[in-house]
Amino acid sequence: MADARRVLRHRSVRLYLTSTALAAVGLNIFVTVLFKHVFDITGNELDIGWLGLAQFLPAAFLVLVSGWVADRFDRRRISFAFMIVRVVCCLALVAVARSEPTSIWPFLFVALAFGTADAMLNPARRSMAPLIAPVDEFPQVIALWTATFTASSIIGPVLGGFIYVQGPDVAYLVAGALQLAAAPFLLLIRFERPQERSTGRPTLGNAMEGLRFVRRTPIVLAAISLDLFAVLFGGAVALIPAVAEERLGVGDIAYGWLRAAPGIGAAVMAVVLAVRPVQRRVGPTLLWVVAIFGAGTVVFGVTTSYAVAFVALVVLSGADMVSMFIRGSIVPLATPNDQLGRVSAVEGVFIGASNELGAFESGVAARAFGLPWAIAGGGAITMLIAGSFAIFFPTLRKVDRFSDVKPPQPTVV
Repeated sequence: MADARRVLRHRSVRLYLTSTALAAVGLNIFVTVLFKHVFDITGNELDIGWLGLAQFLPAAFLVLVSGWVADRFDRRRISFAFMIVRVVCCLALVAVARSEPTSIWPFLFVALAFGTADAMLNPARRSMAPLIAPVDEFPQVIALWTATFTASSIIGPVLGGFIYVQGPDVAYLVAGALQLAAAPFLLLIRFERPQERSTGRPTLGNAMEGLRFVRRTPIVLAAISLDLFAVLFGGAVALIPAVAEERLGVGDIAYGWLRAAPGIGAAVMAVVLAVRPVQRRVGPTLLWVVAIFGAGTVVFGVTTSYAVAFVALVVLSGADMVSMFIRGSIVPLATPNDQLGRVSAVEGVFIGASNELGAFESGVAARAFGLPWAIAGGGAITMLIAGSFAIFFPTLRKVDRFSDVKPPQPTVV
């Protein structure tokens, strides 16, 4: 707690966290309502998957561009510009909702535009975090960011559930207003350390440097690919609207609370991390919490009890919180300053693949095998993945302290 208060003395940290809180609440309202709205219109789990795919594809196609832009230009201005694009997308959905659509196509187009904004926004915004406080305080910045994002993931879905009762157009309008409120704080941030901008020309080789760095740095490759494969197959959260209606038989408000359960579990774990932070056995801890995430997913998939489903989501999200904290510290600590944007862009594709593409995989699997088998089977695969990484990535397994993680030294010829 003393470390947290020390970090919060930095004005830029407070601005960064305030912007994160507002934007994340708005984002969670947006996603909660969008998935529910589309499922209510079509009643098809696969349509949830198509939405996830539409949000993911831009990050994959723009990975070389977005990372280079974040390293070449002012990350604050890039973040501000694409936050405004998010606002426009929310307003577009207000118009779509008021037109009483019967097709998924308008939602897919907006999801694609929103995904494009996120593809450009996220590398720039994430790579700001290592610059707003001294290097030795960076893990505390990540812990505070994680706690802020987690609190937002509770408030957003609960608000989304309540506001959805008033109408999806109202919910989209509130989500857009929160994105708009978050944007100006980004421009007020002052970096503790200067952004070391890439000076190279916008060549393909320059843009691909992030990919090459990840490939040749085993600890970074292991950390982000573990998250990719684990959440890709264990992406049960995307199917909560279908589970709430088809397996649990609950209404909109109960759905909102169920959608908030992952945030509650992550918030509890954030408190635990604040009191007893991960200091030793960092690598083994990451592998264990991914296995626990998989086990919680299995339980969520097989139960027909609302209470058990709620607890399972709390547990799996608490485990995911620890995973997110560890990965969020390891990757920037192992990355040189002038490559943070490009590496963050690559990481963003991995995260997007695990979340949005995971939503698509879950939707397809649910359509093909049914909800219980799709969710529980994905959780079992996640557990197998954690065990496999323990065997095939000894570099990750052997990490003891965060201080052991440093950028690779340049090769002297």
